[in-house]
Amino acid sequence: MKTYPLPRYFLLTVLVTIWFTGPLPAGELLDILVFTRAEGFVHPSITDGVTMITDIAMEEGATLDVTDQTDGFTPASLADYDVVVWLSTTGDVLDTAEQTAFEDFIQAGGGYLGIHAAADCEYGWPWYGELLGNGAWFNVHPAIQTATLLLESPEHPGAGSFGAVESFQDEWYNFRANPRPAVEVVMTIDETSYDPGTGAMGDDHPIVWAHDFDGGRAFYTALGHRPATYQDNRFKEQIRGALRWAAGARIFSDGFETGTTERWSAGN
Repeated sequence: MKTYPLPRYFLLTVLVTIWFTGPLPAGELLDILVFTRAEGFVHPSITDGVTMITDIAMEEGATLDVTDQTDGFTPASLADYDVVVWLSTTGDVLDTAEQTAFEDFIQAGGGYLGIHAAADCEYGWPWYGELLGNGAWFNVHPAIQTATLLLESPEHPGAGSFGAVESFQDEWYNFRANPRPAVEVVMTIDETSYDPGTGAMGDDHPIVWAHDFDGGRAFYTALGHRPATYQDNRFKEQIRGALRWAAGARIFSDGFETGTTERWSAGN
């Protein structure tokens, strides 16, 4: 397990690598890297996201590294992880060699979990657009509002504890493309329940989705702008389930087939 510096916005000095030994997993522990580099807008909620994922790691018996540096994006370093979480990353965060290393990581069966502004980065990297899903980069957003979320795939681990119809407040992204042709949509947002503003996507507006991609797995949720979002148990359970699913279900004994790269229906 590699060790990297904490993000620059952390005010306290602590150890970056956090080792937890909770009782849930069977066999090998889940290894998570949380990547927080922001070359554009820096979300204050990133610290809240790190805290929430740290709590999940404690509960799951996982190991966790947090960094806003890119020197760990090498084949050798990325091989230490099951999932890399891109937590509200913005702008052009990786150089060409680092991009290639991350592509290799996914092609070797690694997992990607993109949260909120992970859709607002690497616009010049076509592969990343496909990893997101059909080039569904961030386009524009209206003011923060409460809206109605519709759960489309309740059987997916990334559904978390969301019900079929939920009211939720956050910053709602309109995307450059609809990801649906390339992904399995987990949740959509009802545009009639709020003012979507410029770039409205209409009757079909995915907001959370997942897909097998290029040998690995990719999960994206547009939720996560507000610090309060990371205090919501529904979202916490969504991220917990997404981490399990993105890891390929290799290390959990909760009904998934060991080592499977099938979608969430496998083993159910």
